[in-house]
Amino acid sequence: MKRYSIHTMDSKSDEELIAAYWDGEEKAFEILVARYIKPIYGFVFRYIGNAGDAEDITQDVFLSVWKNNKKFDATKKFKTWLFTIAKNASLNWLKKRKPTSLSEFSVEREQDIEESLEDMEPLPEALFARKELRTELERTLATLNPTNRTTLILYYTEELTFQEIADIERESLNTIKSRHLRALKALRKLLSI
Repeated sequence: MKRYSIHTMDSKSDEELIAAYWDGEEKAFEILVARYIKPIYGFVFRYIGNAGDAEDITQDVFLSVWKNNKKFDATKKFKTWLFTIAKNASLNWLKKRKPTSLSEFSVEREQDIEESLEDMEPLPEALFARKELRTELERTLATLNPTNRTTLILYYTEELTFQEIADIERESLNTIKSRHLRALKALRKLLSI
């Protein structure tokens, strides 16, 4: 079994960390979790709109990755595989949850969004305007269909490429590019931009 120092492992790619984990380096998996816990939580939260459930789903995602790590295809990107699991877990949660009234959802979502925002701006006026804009954007984004919402979140928030999104969605690159344009048009129309 090959041993790596922690500092050396921090600089390794995701795929190298998985290989190190397969070689018995437990710390490699911890580094992957630390690397992706915030992005996965952010993605799930934006997808489902509830902080508590997003935490649970995020834990389930990493538990699933841990249990199924041997199913990862080392010729693919780990990040794509991970976000596919997160997307599927979020979709499964949405399918299973009981319907809530729109007014109840909006109040809960607004509170969750406000609690999750971290602003670094020094001026209170700028902070207020920024939070207000984010809240409006999050509300509007939530009204898009899940497919369009996923594309926008993965591209703008998680900064995945169109090809990575195509791999996650198991769609062609052109389909994702078209969906991105349609989603942007729908979002602009809803925001009256």
